[in-house]
Amino acid sequence: MFDVHPRVSGVASALLAQYRSIATSTLGHFTDFGAIAGLEPVCRPVRLLGRALTVRIPHLDGSVIRQALEVAEPGDVLVIEVSGDESRACWGELRSYAALRKGLAGVVTSGRVTDTAELARLNLPIFSRGASPLTTRAMQLEDEVNIPVAIAGVAIAPGDLIVGDDDGLFILSPTRAEALLAPALNKQAQEASRRQEFRAAHPEWWR
Repeated sequence: MFDVHPRVSGVASALLAQYRSIATSTLGHFTDFGAIAGLEPVCRPVRLLGRALTVRIPHLDGSVIRQALEVAEPGDVLVIEVSGDESRACWGELRSYAALRKGLAGVVTSGRVTDTAELARLNLPIFSRGASPLTTRAMQLEDEVNIPVAIAGVAIAPGDLIVGDDDGLFILSPTRAEALLAPALNKQAQEASRRQEFRAAHPEWWR
């Protein structure tokens, strides 16, 4: 039985846009909360930014991912908590095509992926625990969409801000994202200024 909850608007579009240039490592200077450990991008370089559309699937059953893709909107990040068996792949090539058709900003799963060679060729940021030839099945069990989930001890609510890059992943509630915006932008501006100073003084350091 599928339990699909109403959509949550979450982080405002204007705030989302202001995070386009903010690195996860910048956020890591201000907070430990929201950083997800143990997940890696399918390929680098990678940049992921969007609102969380959350899914919880029970161990073997990935049926509800189809329903999640149906309710997804452009700019969503599909966040999949795999409950019970994180050694299996709940995501692969054909689901990626469906995600691209819907305009998803990316995918984050506590499980694994398959078809990695094809996924690496697609313009869809994907973070997972790695690859596996074992996959989930269509079993029509107790799957849920748009509910709070957790990955690596980090709580993720529908509509939360997802920021991902080569250094990792951060999850921020709309309130937390608003509070961290100004200090993060200020720090990056200071670092950009210092970088220019070093480039001018030591151009031989750069390729």
